[in-house]
Amino acid sequence: MEDYIGKKNRVAPRTAAIDEEILASQHAYISAKRVFDTVGSAIGLILLSPLFLVLAIIIKLDDPAGPVFFSQLRIGKDGREFRMYKFRSMCVDAEAKLAKLIKQNEVEGAMFKIKDDPRITRIGRFIRKTSLDELPQLYNVLRGDMSLVGPRPCLPREYKDYSSYDKQRVLVLPGCTGLWQVSGRNSLSFDQMVDLDLEYISNRSVLNDLIILFRTVKIVIIPNQAY
Repeated sequence: MEDYIGKKNRVAPRTAAIDEEILASQHAYISAKRVFDTVGSAIGLILLSPLFLVLAIIIKLDDPAGPVFFSQLRIGKDGREFRMYKFRSMCVDAEAKLAKLIKQNEVEGAMFKIKDDPRITRIGRFIRKTSLDELPQLYNVLRGDMSLVGPRPCLPREYKDYSSYDKQRVLVLPGCTGLWQVSGRNSLSFDQMVDLDLEYISNRSVLNDLIILFRTVKIVIIPNQAY
């Protein structure tokens, strides 16, 4: 966490409140970020369309019975729900099997993760490890549901268990990638994830967004602890 470049205001873990008036007054940054998100996501969707096709074919060959894409309700800015899209990396009845796996959760807090999740398909392990399953979220960015950089959007069931401190994550648009993803990802606890997200929000800038995007590209090429 100490290598976060450009930080000015470190959030005191589990206690401090983000100044919402300061966030709302960052008009230049908000405008520049939206332009960058719109142009970046549009270009990304066009340039990556051949890769989308290849992944779609492989996913279908691996599991012909299921769809290529997976959509799920997530929590966006100010607690509003939206439908997020991903390449499907799990079996078609993954949600139904979740109840039997919930006791095996390896992350404390309002988040579910297990390293050897039996619901993940063969191709799913690869696209999750390389974060390629997240590429359809460029469409969410183009729509304005998400940003290229920001806190990852949580599930409604997770949001219900959030404390008032945790809920500060939704003061900004959720992102395809963020400080948590490039700082340890699944090796970090839920509390550490929240602290990193709030640290990003407190110090957000165009420069820090570019740094996080650059580090994300490195992780796609040399995958980290994603699963």
